[in-house]
Amino acid sequence: MNKPDKQDMHSAFKPFARAGYAARGLVYTVLAFFAATAALGTGEGGDTRDAIRFLTDTTASDVLSLVLVVSLAGYALWRVIQSVFDTDDHGYKPTGLVIRAGLLASAITYGVLTLFTFSLRWGGGGDSGSSGGEGFSGLVADIAGARLAAVIIAAVFVGVAVAHIWKAVRRKYRDHFKASEQVMQYVDIAAIGGLMARGVIFLLIAYLFWRQGVSDSDQASLSDALDFIAGLPLGRWLLGATALGLLLFAIYSFCEAIWRRINVEDA
Repeated sequence: MNKPDKQDMHSAFKPFARAGYAARGLVYTVLAFFAATAALGTGEGGDTRDAIRFLTDTTASDVLSLVLVVSLAGYALWRVIQSVFDTDDHGYKPTGLVIRAGLLASAITYGVLTLFTFSLRWGGGGDSGSSGGEGFSGLVADIAGARLAAVIIAAVFVGVAVAHIWKAVRRKYRDHFKASEQVMQYVDIAAIGGLMARGVIFLLIAYLFWRQGVSDSDQASLSDALDFIAGLPLGRWLLGATALGLLLFAIYSFCEAIWRRINVEDA
């Protein structure tokens, strides 16, 4: 019996990575909906776990839950491959290492989200934790201590936020797409708006983690960041703009599912 060829294994993994981008797009679509309803005063913000809970509860579908579990697991594994094998050539410079650390943090976060999704449908229900990043923050806290962990995670979020904004301004995302120029004109709109919005949200989360580290305040999360935005002057308008940014990031994720280069061959 012939052993499976390595190239065949690479090709077989690519659909799972693409499905992962699509799952991320679906989650961020729900997050955009939450932010929009909060801006209109008809609902509350939420985080990735709330989005997953909304999807599994409202559809009552074991099929969709299974698709989400497989897709999120594929995305988490793809993030590990991107970080460890540097498939996108970020290199070993400080900025590249920060991006790769962010990719690894993303892998941990989505790995935890995968387990959370599974637990909702087949594990007797998930816990009420509010942050999709608890897996990453909890791991660092176990190693470094809660306060120091909060400061370290804040620094990681700042680095990832700056990388998102830089990626949007310099259009570096284009290096990883394989699509016609006509398609890329539309991708540009979603990518620039979505990456900028996510970068700003990550900066807010970094601030909340930093505040947690110096004053032992509440857990920082996406939901907390949205609450922070809502409390600012013109908060509803800012929250509405955030909802639009999250929706653009969702569209960008769907575009990645279709046209992104999945360089598994470099692993």
